[in-house]
Amino acid sequence: LPAGLSQWFPALEVLDVSGTGLTEMGTELLSLPCLHTLLAKNNRLGGPGSLPKGLEQAPLARSLRVLNLSGNRFSEVPPALLQLRGLRSLSLGGNRLQGIPPDIQELHSLEFLYLGGNFITAIPPELAKLPSLRYLVLCDNKIQSIPPQLAQLHSLRSLSLHNNLLTYLPREILNLVHLDELSLRGNPLVVRFVRDLTYNPPSLQELAGRTVKTRNIPYTPSDLPESLVRYLSLASNCPNPKCGGVYFDSCVRQIKFVDFCGKYRLPLMHYLCSPECSSPYSSASQSSTSQSESDSEDEASVAAHRMQKVLLG
Repeated sequence: LPAGLSQWFPALEVLDVSGTGLTEMGTELLSLPCLHTLLAKNNRLGGPGSLPKGLEQAPLARSLRVLNLSGNRFSEVPPALLQLRGLRSLSLGGNRLQGIPPDIQELHSLEFLYLGGNFITAIPPELAKLPSLRYLVLCDNKIQSIPPQLAQLHSLRSLSLHNNLLTYLPREILNLVHLDELSLRGNPLVVRFVRDLTYNPPSLQELAGRTVKTRNIPYTPSDLPESLVRYLSLASNCPNPKCGGVYFDSCVRQIKFVDFCGKYRLPLMHYLCSPECSSPYSSASQSSTSQSESDSEDEASVAAHRMQKVLLG
């Protein structure tokens, strides 16, 4: 950045230095107390010293609302950016990001987050602690799963996940009732539908634990070792309403197709206590006529034309 910038334009509010070949932004940036929008797209930022030291203590940390660093060479989100507590829009698309730092949760005012076109493989649960987030773009990455905590983003209106490696969505995604846009194209869950019935037989400990829980055998902490009491407290109820069983470590992962917002069919991960619960011909898996169709249909019973509606471009 040119020297004397703050002297020439002390009241500067918007600065666009996109496509100028910048490799670093100097300390002059720190002396712009009114700057609320900084656009530095398509440069060569990302190496050591790309951002000025002391950024988090400068007036800019309080005034900046929009920051666009897309199309640069950042391999990680600079820690200094996570101190810009007034940010409402942050764009780091088309960089070389390998992940999202958990400290992203510190940007409480963030409404728009664009991280598309990177090499991100996982989403930290802390991302769900952004109460104002309305637009989340994570397309064109290498994300394999969505943490169920994202259902806590009650302000979210648009979620772009296209061109990733998703094979299913967590059932909790249905809680995003205000979502207007959900993009899933280019994921395995759209290209091909999977149903993983891999099942490891339960251990003797789990079989005993299931018996204790399903038959309501009474016990107190003085009856069993502390480790077994703790183990029994980890029992998960089988979601099949006709089963009533429990499981600990051994369960069947199954894809269930459910309605979303009355428009689309989404494949969600379902956990059952045994293969018998997953069979469409077993009595355990037969749903009553009063049960919602969206809860009872599995991959085998969903017509091909309805599968196509999973995709939301």
